[in-house]
Amino acid sequence: MATIAIKICGLSTAATLDAALEAGADLVGFVHFPKSPRHVDLETGRALSARAKGRTERVVLLVDPDDAALAAAVAALDPEWIQLHGHETPERVAAIRAVTGRRVMKAVGVATSADLDAVPLYTGVADRILLDAKAPPEALLPGGNGHAFDWNLLDGAVLPADYMLSGGLTPGTVAAALARTGARAVDVSSGVETRPGEKSPDRIAAFIAAARG
Repeated sequence: MATIAIKICGLSTAATLDAALEAGADLVGFVHFPKSPRHVDLETGRALSARAKGRTERVVLLVDPDDAALAAAVAALDPEWIQLHGHETPERVAAIRAVTGRRVMKAVGVATSADLDAVPLYTGVADRILLDAKAPPEALLPGGNGHAFDWNLLDGAVLPADYMLSGGLTPGTVAAALARTGARAVDVSSGVETRPGEKSPDRIAAFIAAARG
């Protein structure tokens, strides 16, 4: 059985970052999006990313960044990955990948089977596809809302082998999600928190153990 890749997203303190690293997270995500309760400014992001360097793969999450915001985030955090969680077009994803030289992960929000039609448009230009629950129209955040989507929608869908499953996963549901979908990579943010933006070291460890179990 292939190893499950696990990403812990929305880390904002040294203590919770260390908890993710010690538990064996394959990727750690830093959110640079001021509307998010998980937002880290560039200087905090720089320090956290430096702390993780060489220990795991680092991801900076951006939402529809312009060129200046993109350059500033990459310069500060020096990430291996850029996660795009807005309405970036395939052309914009390709341009960001080309100009930064970093691997790019594109989030695709899923609520109905029709939403999966976007996947092949991005598969050729993004290095990884992340399937997340589509945010409701009134939501302030494009992700990290704690909602799962109907995994049955993935039955028969043509997906890249390394797609990452996200959306409402918790230590109590991740094993079932992996068994049901056959995903080989998972992402969690709100599911390892005690309140929005506040990660729990115990829940991080439990999530990783459950995903690997």
